[in-house]
Amino acid sequence: MADNAFEKEALSYLDALYRTGLRMTRSEADAEDLVQDTYIRALRFRDQFTAGTNMKAWLFRILTNTFINSYRRKAARPQTTEIDDIAETTLNSRMADTGGASAPEPERELIDSIVDSQIQEALTELPERFRDVVLLDVEGFHYKEIAEMLGIPMGTVMSRLHRGRKFLQQRLFALAQERGIA
Repeated sequence: MADNAFEKEALSYLDALYRTGLRMTRSEADAEDLVQDTYIRALRFRDQFTAGTNMKAWLFRILTNTFINSYRRKAARPQTTEIDDIAETTLNSRMADTGGASAPEPERELIDSIVDSQIQEALTELPERFRDVVLLDVEGFHYKEIAEMLGIPMGTVMSRLHRGRKFLQQRLFALAQERGIA
């Protein structure tokens, strides 16, 4: 694969990698660093990529392994969370996309941002081993691809995904009950 084509295809997954990195790290700055490290490794080891194979899976495997390695190195360091800033940043960027004008339905935008932050909070409470599998599933990977990326058996992927979904379902249902929705 020519260098230009490789880089162009690799960069086409930037947003998806950042979203997943943000969910993994729960910090915008750490997610940016994680994605940057992922691309540095991808470019450094591009000769190991087999042209015609799934570049998205290859990049997500690098992202996941980079996260796991950095997580192990930083295990003793206290974690910080910027989840409260995410919803506000998202809402501000949506308003900026409309040229600063108010959205046709500002109430809907606010409700959506609150729901997003509650989903982020539920994901944060999800134990790490389940969160990685759920996030990769959300990104559209198949069980086999997730198993290869995380280096675990496919049955473990299915079990962790089931348990992770069940946890999220219970957490979000309890939230809906608190709000009088369910």
